[in-house]
Amino acid sequence: MAHRLASKRLRSLDAFRGFTVAAMIIVNTPGSEEHAFAPLLHASWNGLTPTDCIFPFFIFIVGISITLSYGKLLATGRTKRELIGKTLKRAALIFLIGVLLGLFPDFDFTEIRWPGVLQRIALVFLACALLFLYTGWRQQAVIGAVVLLAYWVALLFVPVPGVGTGVMEPGRNLVAWIDSLLIPGSMWQGTWDPEGILSTFPSVVTGISGMLVGKLLSVASMPHERKVSWLYLGGLLAFLLGSMWGWVFPLNKNLWTSSYVLYTSGLAAMIFASLFFVIEVMGRQKWAKIGVVFGSNAITAYVIGGILPALLAGLNTWYVSHFIEGGNWPQVASLFWAVGICALCYVFVYLLYRQKIFIKI
Repeated sequence: MAHRLASKRLRSLDAFRGFTVAAMIIVNTPGSEEHAFAPLLHASWNGLTPTDCIFPFFIFIVGISITLSYGKLLATGRTKRELIGKTLKRAALIFLIGVLLGLFPDFDFTEIRWPGVLQRIALVFLACALLFLYTGWRQQAVIGAVVLLAYWVALLFVPVPGVGTGVMEPGRNLVAWIDSLLIPGSMWQGTWDPEGILSTFPSVVTGISGMLVGKLLSVASMPHERKVSWLYLGGLLAFLLGSMWGWVFPLNKNLWTSSYVLYTSGLAAMIFASLFFVIEVMGRQKWAKIGVVFGSNAITAYVIGGILPALLAGLNTWYVSHFIEGGNWPQVASLFWAVGICALCYVFVYLLYRQKIFIKI
């Protein structure tokens, strides 16, 4: 449903969301994955690249948005029952769009993949919204800590049939075993999926970390400058703790390890603090316009970015043969294609933004 937005939005959050979605589109749509720059590819297993930070950044932003938007809705008299209905409908719609996007353009239902990026966002949104409605921020912090510790213990000490305990190799760990038992249809890696069932639990904690930031932002009596200081301090502590935890529980996006949650949430908090300071405190907003435009219709931009490559498959084949494989700078040409796809997405959402149309999914 499209709505015309009248209320004031937090432009720094829109900008962060928008830049994150733009980065998602660019890393997802290279002209040729074989010729992409290394930072624009995911780490093969342990460790991470800048690309591995994009998805948790978006989930972190989802958490902030829940605290701010649901807090305002409750303050205007909306009941929890009404918000639960709204939450269930929105989560189901995002999940369905994710499934359909994975089926596009062939719609071969024999190859349906139930997990996915939008599907995980839908589940995290649902879990975090319910936590916001029925718990306080202290309880949320405790729940997050317990989940991260329990996940660590489970992956280290719960035995995997035929493999043993403590094995974290691709396809031979507890997460993959549970996926193979419970997920129907196709999976991204055949027998396991990076957006599988067990790894969704720590991804919810990424959302909780954003909710805690949202709680900080909602303190009306606190000056913006102090909020920025707390964001930097909390982000730095989470980043350092995640780095140290990574010594014994490796940073791993595919498993969404507990160390990865803290590391990426810490980075997200510090990056958002920078945007918040420049845009909200200093009032420098013009340079962030691209991010704000993307962020105002983020899911719409992401869906368009998922559809365009299939629609332009023939053009991509020609482009690869003439400019990537047949050129002198194949990685640059591959990136140029991705930026072009992102620019097309921007044109579409900019037209919506100009008309003050914000598609609420």
